[in-house]
Parts: sequence; structure tokens; C-alpha cells
Amino acid sequence: MGHVDVRPAPPAEDLPAPPRTAPKWRAWLWVALSGALGVVVAAAGSAVGGYVKLSGNVRHETVTTSELGTRPAKISKALNVLIVGSDQRDGANARYGKVPGERTDTIILAHISPKRDGAVLISFPRDSLVQLPGCPAKKSQALPGQRAHVGMINESFNFGGIACTWRTIEGLTGIHIDHFVKVDFTGFKAMVNALGGVPVCIPEAIDDKKALLHLKAGKQLLMGEQALGYVRVRYSLGDGSDIGRIQRQQMFLASMAKKAMSGQTLTNPSALFGFLDAVTKSITTDPDLTLGVMKDLAMSAKGLTAGQIRFVTTPWRYSVANPGRVEWVEPQADRLFKMIAADEISKNVKSGEQKIPKSQIHIVVQNGTGTQGLGTQVAAELEQRGYHIVKVEPAPKQYAKSVIKYGPNGESRAARLFRELKRSTTFQVKAAQTQSLVLVVGADWNGLKPPKSLDDVEGFDATQDSCTAS
Repeated sequence: MGHVDVRPAPPAEDLPAPPRTAPKWRAWLWVALSGALGVVVAAAGSAVGGYVKLSGNVRHETVTTSELGTRPAKISKALNVLIVGSDQRDGANARYGKVPGERTDTIILAHISPKRDGAVLISFPRDSLVQLPGCPAKKSQALPGQRAHVGMINESFNFGGIACTWRTIEGLTGIHIDHFVKVDFTGFKAMVNALGGVPVCIPEAIDDKKALLHLKAGKQLLMGEQALGYVRVRYSLGDGSDIGRIQRQQMFLASMAKKAMSGQTLTNPSALFGFLDAVTKSITTDPDLTLGVMKDLAMSAKGLTAGQIRFVTTPWRYSVANPGRVEWVEPQADRLFKMIAADEISKNVKSGEQKIPKSQIHIVVQNGTGTQGLGTQVAAELEQRGYHIVKVEPAPKQYAKSVIKYGPNGESRAARLFRELKRSTTFQVKAAQTQSLVLVVGADWNGLKPPKSLDDVEGFDATQDSCTAS
């Protein structure tokens, strides 16, 4: 847990308001959702010459069935698209550092419902330690292949290419993948520029030479080069973790998605074709993911709104045995994958609850039992689900029942936390001057409920951006 403070603290009513932190998320996401979903909405109505041009832009790479090995069964008519952001540093990308090989700087699985009325994008932390499969060498791409071992999830791409990454994600999740989309640094910049930039809110100035990024605090419109620097920056923001970068990138892509789906893009033929041109020039896909398939998919999903696009991250925790790495939390991760494979996309989320990211819900955990260390244990479980722990402290007295205390502005946050606890009561502290919640762990504490829907998994929808959530 690292940052949890176990020292005594003043009562919740006297706590200062929690600092407003930047949403911390990761890179290329909307590349494929706008490239594989919204990207072709206008292509159906475009001139034949334009359609042919867009189709000719897309590069393809074959992935054979033998490379994928034994695969999960496809148990629904949903479409699952593997999205990877490449950190290849040659050609137009050489300015970002001379590093041999090519790694998946971002790994995302986009799940699109059978009726095309909902989508979930799962991010896989690059620093995840997982069981990697064996993959054959590919002489045509100078890839040495991969032996089966426990390693970082992005190794598969460097040693076995997209086919090995595809095989890795299918093996880890049990989700049948239908297609892949790959984007590199230069392609990402071109898409942002084609949109005329993407708005973000930056809570503090950024000066990061490694990411080639220098920005003032406040609301800004980022163009391609700045946007790339923002989604790549890691060590000079937040805790310097890959998790922080994932969160920041996801939030950026939510803002990018809104602009791509906005009237100023979709109703402007020139702007839309420019965006489509940039996207199709920026992606490599499997041969079966043709522009015609993208067009049909986009037309069937043309009623999809930003609020129906969900972003989640595989449940994780920092590894104790391997500092600087993360491990997936079970059974939460397995439950998430099973929900996605079975297309259990939750509907009818109550307004004001799911729209608050768990990272923005600050909790003080008070141990109201005689069991030493229980407060720290509870705080760790909540952190693993995405909540922000302000501190852990003893309760002023012993409690028979677990209680969530909240102030006048904390009702929606309290409701979200309440749903996850097996036993608790809630009450409002009228004099409270903070949005932080206080969870008092009582003698009846019985833990957290297992996640039953996507509402129980940390995430947010694409109506949010770095300005609405900061």
C-alpha cells in the first residue's frame, strides 16, 4: 500500500478536503475505437474514390491459426478487438529514442456488444507480471520467439510480434479475440492533429524532457506532438508508475472520443474525411478487418453514445516480491474477464454514481474492532478496487456494526462504496466539510462483495475527460 498513514488523525469532520489530483491514465485507446467503430461512419456516404483511398491506406499483417494455438471458444456474438500501441523507434519515430525492437507501449481489449449498443475497453498494465506462452520465431520480422515463462506482459510483442501478444491475451483472459489494430507514435499524432487537437485539464505544470513535454497548468488544447508527450509522460507526474500513465491516457482518450463523435467532426465532411484518412494511414490490422468490415460495424453502431463506452483496467496490486511490477488481483480479474466473454455489459447505472471514478473517492478507514491490522487489510482491499485511501486510523470507540460516514456532498460516493460492502450502514455527518468518506470497520465486518457487474469494476465512461473529473 505504501502511502497509507496509520498514525492517529483528527476526526473526519475536521479533515481538510483531499488534494485535487490529476486523473492518471494511458495512451492510444481511441485509435481503434474511432478507427474501428466511429471511424467509418461517413465512409458509407463518401464518394467511391474516397472509399478506395481510405481502404488503400490500411496496412495488414496476417496472423495464422497455428500461431494462436489452442484458443478460447467464442461464446457470444460480441466483437473483441485487440488494440496495441507500438513503441517502435525507427523511421518517423526515431526522434523518441533509439531503442531496438518493438514493444506494446499499450495493450487494450475492446469489447463491442452484439447489438453494438455498448463497448468496454480493458487496459492491461504494461508492468504486469503474468504467465507468458511459448511463441515461435518469425524470421520475416527478425523476431526470436518466446519461451513459456513468467514475465512482463509486453514482452510477447517484442519476441513474438502481434500474434504472440494475441495468444498471450487470449490465454490470460479466456476471451476469444476477433481482430487486432496496431498504432504507432506518429499515427497517434496524426489522428490528434486531424481532430484539430484534444482539450485536457492539467492541474500542475509539466516539464519533462524525456517525453519532450513542457506545459503550463490549466485547460489546454493539445495538438499531436504535445498529446503524444502527455500520454507518454510517466516519471514527472503522479507516482511515476505505469498505472498512473494508463489512467491518464484513458482519460485523454475519453476526451478524444468525445471530440471524434462530436458534431464538429461528424457533420463536417472535410474534417471527417481528414480524420478518417489519418486513422486509416495510422493503423495495421489483420487482413479480415477490412475497411468494409469497419464500415459495417460503424453503421450498426452509429447510435452508440459516449456514455455507452466504458474504460476499465484489469484489477491489480503492486507486487511485494517484485518491486516496480504489478500483479492481477484474483478473483476480481477472472470475474471481469468472464463478464466480458459472456457479454455481461451492465446497463442502467445510476447517474452520479458510476460517473465518479473510484480514484476520485477518498476514504479514511477507521478500525472500530479489537482486531489489530484489520483496518490496514480493509484499506488494501479497497485500494485494489481502485479507491483512494487517505489514511488508516483507530476509531474513537469500538463499533458493533460497520458504518460509512459522509458529508453533505458525499452521498453519491457513499452509495457507490456501500454497494460493495457485505455489511454496513450509512449516515450523514452534517457538519463535515470534506467529500472524503469515513469507513468505520465494525465487529460485524464481513468483507467486500465479489464483483457481479461491470459497475463493480473500476472504470468510467467516455462522457468524462480530464476536465470533468479533475
